[in-house]
Amino acid sequence: MQREPATPFHVRPAASADLDAVAALRAALWPEASVAAHRAEAAATIAGTPASTLPLVILVAEASGRIAGFAEVGLRSHADGCDPRRPVGYLEGWFVEPDQRRRGIGRALVAAAEDWARGQGCREMASDTWADNAPSQRAHAALGFAEVDRCVTYRKALW
Repeated sequence: MQREPATPFHVRPAASADLDAVAALRAALWPEASVAAHRAEAAATIAGTPASTLPLVILVAEASGRIAGFAEVGLRSHADGCDPRRPVGYLEGWFVEPDQRRRGIGRALVAAAEDWARGQGCREMASDTWADNAPSQRAHAALGFAEVDRCVTYRKALW
């Protein structure tokens, strides 16, 4: 598929004025939670008080006066396939509105996430996606991510 002509956009850290747009984009990526729950999580992250004990930031891409995509990036103490002696930048979530794709917005969001991770002292970046999400796998590969593992995760309640 050919890339669309460039549309001006700007990538920046999310601000409280972006909460409604970020919550809607998060809900599109992770529909198992409500927009209200996404709004509360995003508000805490933007305020610098995420549920995580490690740093976490939301970056947004603004195009034509609206938020066209976001990337949520944090630090993790370890990630599969990465040097276990150092923290790693982790692309927790990444989404671009369907009508804004193929314009370089996703690539710019990931580049900004990588810059943020470098600023935190990271030498590696990690991410994940579902095994059946072929478009996401292709997007990760196109941005230089190398697949390091495939697994099935299990859970069992003990109460």
